[in-house]
Amino acid sequence: MLMKTFRVALLTVLVVAGLTACATSQKPGAMVVEVVEWSGTVTAVDYAKRTVTLREPGGKTVTLNAKNARNLDQVKVGDMVKAEYIEELAIFVRKADSPPSATETQVVELAPKGQKPAGLVADTVQITANVEAIDYQKRTITLKGPAGNVRTFKVDESVKHFDQIKKGDQVVLQYMEAFALAVVKP
Repeated sequence: MLMKTFRVALLTVLVVAGLTACATSQKPGAMVVEVVEWSGTVTAVDYAKRTVTLREPGGKTVTLNAKNARNLDQVKVGDMVKAEYIEELAIFVRKADSPPSATETQVVELAPKGQKPAGLVADTVQITANVEAIDYQKRTITLKGPAGNVRTFKVDESVKHFDQIKKGDQVVLQYMEAFALAVVKP
């Protein structure tokens, strides 16, 4: 039930992020979303250091930093942990009508006090950069960001209308990364 609640919150973040990027664009772009689901069993809890060690079904172990976890005292060896990791990248092009910029937002949702530990953290970064150069053959684009830094990126085939991007256009890159985690009954 709790993972379902976090999934709804996560989908809300995705939709808002997507709509924000779409609203700022004048030319078509691309949005790529990757979802990874994961589960593991708690093998150790260090309450003093606020870490939790998990073993994946394949046997690999990982120790997570739980310094911000609410209700950590309820986590016990043998508990099952389910997690979802979502990554979204949206790319849109518009005419250069404002200076380059960068913004970042974060959404944090935690389980209510007394319930099994669970949480969602979603970070969204949006950068507007000017197109300095473009190579249609190699599918690369050179961008100048708000701090004046220049960087060249390889552009995936999924980005439609790449041939419509011109020097002087602005590219809006929006990157969202979210992680939802919940301790569930074994």
